[in-house]
Amino acid sequence: MKATRWVSSLRALAVAAAMTVAAVPAAAAESPRPSPAARTEVSVAPVDLDGPAIETVQVTVKNAGPQRMRSLKVAFAGPVGWAVQPTVTTVSGSFAAGATASAEFRIQVPEKRSGFTLRTFTATATYTGGDGAGSATGTRTETVGAPLPDLAAAYNNVGITDESDPAPGNYDGDGNSFSAQKLAAVGLTPGSTVRALGADLTWPDVEPGTKDNVSSQGQAITLSGQGSRLVLLGSGVTGGATGTATVYYTDGTSSRGSFGFPNWSFDPADAHGATLVASSDGRNRPDGYGNAGIDYRIFAHSVPLDATKQVRFVVLPSNGNVHVFAMAVAP
Repeated sequence: MKATRWVSSLRALAVAAAMTVAAVPAAAAESPRPSPAARTEVSVAPVDLDGPAIETVQVTVKNAGPQRMRSLKVAFAGPVGWAVQPTVTTVSGSFAAGATASAEFRIQVPEKRSGFTLRTFTATATYTGGDGAGSATGTRTETVGAPLPDLAAAYNNVGITDESDPAPGNYDGDGNSFSAQKLAAVGLTPGSTVRALGADLTWPDVEPGTKDNVSSQGQAITLSGQGSRLVLLGSGVTGGATGTATVYYTDGTSSRGSFGFPNWSFDPADAHGATLVASSDGRNRPDGYGNAGIDYRIFAHSVPLDATKQVRFVVLPSNGNVHVFAMAVAP
């Protein structure tokens, strides 16, 4: 009898244990997953660049983390050679989640220079608590002067010529150029719309034999729009036609993205991650049309944008091997 009761008890325990084990994953499956931790936000207020003057700049730090923020220090720096006082300031007290703290700095702004200039200001916060990261950085870029009004204002190269007059062309540095007739045969005519990577781009609306593209040398180009990416249309000459485009937004922030174009004739069509848009047969040489049977090509590439912000202008790479015919913002 005792043995029978003992076996029955073991069976009851086994059933209870199985029920308990089965309940654990079910409960875990119903538990919500933790959301990604919010990051501390550091923002720099606009800076008046109408120097020479001593200007006050405010830096704001927002505790976006779940813990109270303590031991907050903020460091601030302007362009190289600009005097700042103090360079680091301690903000007393602690700050609850969602609260903001401010620090003020005085900076010596020199006399304005002629032409277009970018001025970048950087603030770095160090702290305990908050999001637990220990530090966060914010930047603001201000401009002196104005970027070029559009891409056409930056045209500095003749890349397309008429087959009857190829002499003005010098797309590749050796006097060669695209044939206007052969480009027209594949749909690239002055002012035509080119659909690429989700963007509508306008092919240069100029006559053959005149400047029609930008050999990239770090030009700042005005461009407005809001979307997911900046699309550039062009091709490379020689080798290594790669670089970084920097996009500046109306709120003073910026983002960067690398891209590249294959050589207009001999690289693989997908080199540097580019997308082939059009191929024209042959090219114009200084002595006339030639190289029939060889493709001379136009590509598209893109760099990501912050889709929540409005684009103000774009700074092209400092690499003259990158040639740009058009650019636009894609949704």
